[in-house]
Amino acid sequence: MTVTVALERVTRRFGPVEAVRDVSFTLPPGEIVALVGHNGAGKTTLMKLMLGLVRPSEGAVRVLGEDPAAGEFAARRRLGFLPESVSFNGALTGRETLAFYARLKGETPARAFALLDRVGLGAAALRRVGTYSKGMRQRLGLAQALLGAPRLLLLDEPTTGLDPALRQGFYEILQELRAGGATVLLSSHALTELEGEAERVLIMNRGRLVANGSLEELRRLARLPVRIRVTGEAQGLDTFAQHLGGIHPSRRVNGHVVEIETEAETKIAVLRRALGEGAAISDVDVLPPTLDELYAHFLRAQERSPSGEERA
Repeated sequence: MTVTVALERVTRRFGPVEAVRDVSFTLPPGEIVALVGHNGAGKTTLMKLMLGLVRPSEGAVRVLGEDPAAGEFAARRRLGFLPESVSFNGALTGRETLAFYARLKGETPARAFALLDRVGLGAAALRRVGTYSKGMRQRLGLAQALLGAPRLLLLDEPTTGLDPALRQGFYEILQELRAGGATVLLSSHALTELEGEAERVLIMNRGRLVANGSLEELRRLARLPVRIRVTGEAQGLDTFAQHLGGIHPSRRVNGHVVEIETEAETKIAVLRRALGEGAAISDVDVLPPTLDELYAHFLRAQERSPSGEERA
């Protein structure tokens, strides 16, 4: 088995609505992949197809070498899933809840309880889940998804309700799983935090896959301008354009900062000019197109030409 997940021309209809339309991609072992798109883009339906909760109307889905919609989907024990809205029995404690899911996964309670400490719930393990805050329930959901060292982890808005420290710890767990060969598919609207964590991005729009590639590949495909942000004294910045050989700053951010927009291929030449002798600047930042900007670009591109996917 060379891939963890393979979708081939998958379509899923709910009555007259095509929630997923002609989607194909593969997910190899040891990769964190971001699945992004607006509400209703088909992200959750894709996860349900991989879990075997719904069948494709057309096409084929293979997960860990098996058909997840088959009657005996033995690979399900090697999957972890965190839905967008987690719900647990409020009368059980956190420890009892995790013990229940551990038995379903064939995991020993001792190893399961260690996960409560890992997600920051060790001190609240004996409290009833009904007393947990939303963020605490989210952490409990993450602990159950991690049971059994899953080979495929499907996470739908997993960082909702997590503070910055716990969010960082969450991504450290994902990186450990990735290093061990697990595949992580992560759906989130928090695009900024995904930029430094995901090796590949799948962009969905209206049920179609409109982009598939690493951030660098998507930037190269989109050809959006790079921003060079220059900081200096206001008086010096007034004559800054003289050092750019005819390239004028695109906008003044404030009295001490200007931005220049340029093509990725010419950014080094522009930087050399900007840093030339006599340029009154104190700092320079190079800002490539963000995932938010790439997402907006590929959605606009599909609106102009809705017939298919743009692939890096």
